[in-house]
Amino acid sequence: MLRFFLALLLVTSFTHAQVINVETLRKPSDSTKWTGSVSLDISLIKNRNDIFRIANKAHVQYKDSMNLWLFVNDINLQKIEGNSLVNRGTQHLRYNRRLTQMVKWEAFVQAQYDAISDINLRALVGTGPRFKLSENDNYKFYLGTLVMYEHEKASDAVVNRLQEDIRGSTYLSFSLYPTETLSIISTSYYQPRIDKFKDYRLSSNTSVLFKILDDLAFKTSFNYFFDAFPVTTEIPKTQYELTNGLLYSF
Repeated sequence: MLRFFLALLLVTSFTHAQVINVETLRKPSDSTKWTGSVSLDISLIKNRNDIFRIANKAHVQYKDSMNLWLFVNDINLQKIEGNSLVNRGTQHLRYNRRLTQMVKWEAFVQAQYDAISDINLRALVGTGPRFKLSENDNYKFYLGTLVMYEHEKASDAVVNRLQEDIRGSTYLSFSLYPTETLSIISTSYYQPRIDKFKDYRLSSNTSVLFKILDDLAFKTSFNYFFDAFPVTTEIPKTQYELTNGLLYSF
């Protein structure tokens, strides 16, 4: 039984760039309060190779009737025999201001690194409206249309590569709650360069959460990422990751 439980927490993955599904982290509330969640996976495996993995995600949210602040920290490190298979991290801060019952204005800043994709630093700053497309509490749909500035510095493996671009960021998100113990949350992004539409990125994150206790859930997530122009031609355009784990909310 213990082996089965540990196997569920391991990751079956192909490395991907950072995709944060903010929708899984938003906590509905009609009153002012702080909320958050934290997850931690650690694996140490000894067979023909020494395999080490640590993954940590934490978020804190503050919300009142008009405003929402959300901070996310996401770190993932995987090594085999001292060689990194995954080495990435993301810090994300987002602010929402309610304009009407159906429209919010949001702004965000994000910093990330991804050694496997040869990204030393990718800094993003974006803003734009967010539209609520439905009012059913059990089936929620949202559309966001943002503009963002991107500063991307490649790793030392790529000499003198620094890009500064303006990109659009359009996303469609839905949150489904068919039962009290089951949640299905998905967000898909399309992010083209404003001056060069053939340089675009597609990404999607879908999470299924099964509530175990009031504050504890089992979570399965699938991330998909496509970059038409990665940092180097050695990096695949398409990357994905399937993850199982536990999520504790407070």
